[in-house]
Formats: sequence, C-alpha cells, structure tokens
Amino acid sequence: MRKLTVITFLGIFITVAVLVQSCKKDDPVPSEFIATDATFANFDALHLHTTKQGVDPANGGLHDNNDATVTRKVFIKDDASLVDGQYPVGTVLVKHSYNPDLAFNQITAMVKRGNNFDAGFGNWEYFMLQPDGKIAKDAGGNLMRGAKLFNGMCQNCHVGASAKDFVFSK
Repeated sequence: MRKLTVITFLGIFITVAVLVQSCKKDDPVPSEFIATDATFANFDALHLHTTKQGVDPANGGLHDNNDATVTRKVFIKDDASLVDGQYPVGTVLVKHSYNPDLAFNQITAMVKRGNNFDAGFGNWEYFMLQPDGKIAKDAGGNLMRGAKLFNGMCQNCHVGASAKDFVFSK
C-alpha cells in the first residue's frame, strides 16, 4: 500500500510539473525598441548580409559619393528576416558606405522601433552613425536620428521598398 501511495504521489507530481512547464509563456515580443549607442557598438560584428561595389541605383543622388569606387556593406542583427511581411521590432540594419581612401565614410542605420513610432512608414527609425558606432550629432549637438531624419529623405526613399517592409537589401 505504501508503495502505491508513493507511485501515485510521484505520478501526480510529474503531471503537475509537466502542466506548469507547458503553460509557461515564451518571452514576450517587445512592443517598442529604442536604440542607443550600445545598439550600434561593434556594428561590423553583426551578420554581414551583403557587400556591393559601385553605383547603387536605389540611392540615386540622395547619398554623397555614389560612384564606382564606393563599397557598401549591409549588416543585419541576428540576420533578421520578414515574418508575415514585417521585420520584428528590434531589427537593426546598418549600412557602411566608403571609398578606398575613406575620404567618403558614411554609416547609416535603421531600427524597427514599433509602438506606432511611424506607422505609415513601417515604424522604422533612421540614424547617422560615427565610425565607432555612436549616434552622430549635427552641428547643433542634436542626435541624428528619427523618422524624419534629413527632412524625411530616408523615409521618402525607403517608400520604394514598402513591399518588403521598407528594406531594400533583403
């Protein structure tokens, strides 16, 4: 009888443990991600998605030094991909464009911010970065970030990739 009680108790314990474990929720998906300098630190260690050389037809005349000497590297944190037509909140893309002598050395980024940050344009926030990955500042000391960075130039260009959640490179 005592053996049966122990077996029954163990059976109940295991059943309860399995039920509790199966009811645990996965880590919640963040509703908003706000990038900081730390987000872009060591950006060149992120997943290198693509490297291209020469004129980028998507850039047109919007980016300086869009010529045959320019190399563009696109890095994507965790190689994020579209999920149901959208990139997940917290997706980080960094584009490093430079020429051989680094006379032109431009680092731009976009982060899927979420939380209706800029819902009409995919909730992306755009950034200019310094070579060390810190968010650049303009002549007035203001951080160079936002949905309307450069009077909406980033946003208005990326509309051309709206079918891919405003991302050209993937």
